[in-house]
Amino acid sequence: MRLDKTSNPAFSDYFWEDNNNVSQTMSVRGILVKSLISILMIAFVTGCIWKLHSDGYPVKWFTTGGMLASIVISIIISVRQHWAKFLVPLYAIAKGCFLGGFSSFIQVKFPNMPYQAIGVTIVTFSVMLVLYQTRLIVVTKKLRSIIITACASIFVTYIISWILGFFGIKVFIWGTSWWAIAFNVVAAIFASLSLLLDFDYIERHKNKAPKEKEWLATWGLLVTLVWLYAEILRLMRKLAIRF
Repeated sequence: MRLDKTSNPAFSDYFWEDNNNVSQTMSVRGILVKSLISILMIAFVTGCIWKLHSDGYPVKWFTTGGMLASIVISIIISVRQHWAKFLVPLYAIAKGCFLGGFSSFIQVKFPNMPYQAIGVTIVTFSVMLVLYQTRLIVVTKKLRSIIITACASIFVTYIISWILGFFGIKVFIWGTSWWAIAFNVVAAIFASLSLLLDFDYIERHKNKAPKEKEWLATWGLLVTLVWLYAEILRLMRKLAIRF
């Protein structure tokens, strides 16, 4: 396994082919600007869905549609990387629809919990960035392999449980048992750790990859951040029900 692999598909070698003919290269600043714009788009769409929900409109289809649309868009970006600058904004809108429906449902039963989850996500992101920059946690080959294996296992578990749900089979991870909570905790931890791999990969390729690859890096960070937020919100909801 190569040292520059990451659990996030957006940062695989497929997206970072060398191109010495490009005058402008990927920069951390460019990724930051694009990421902030995308996050603001997600927040705006989420707010619109919340408004619809508060006005009595059903938003279930926004949740399901946003989830499916984001999956389709991610697949397209994976095979048509040069379309990223057009598709990442659409991905942000799709994720806004998903998070809007998902969060509004929890907001009704647990007021302000989505805001708390946002705060925890921001703090977690900041902590992981500090840990990476200060090298308190060093991204080694062994650590990278562990994170990749764990993240892949978590995603496969989610996919299998989602498919089984269509046949009326309810998997424990969707409940509020201690096993379900433990699974959520593990998922949130590895979602956090995957940020380290993303930071590491960006650092390895800054000032080297073409400028347009910033959109791919932005997409990768959005994938991780949305996953982290969703895990934190689900965990907080389960704990609130239990206690």
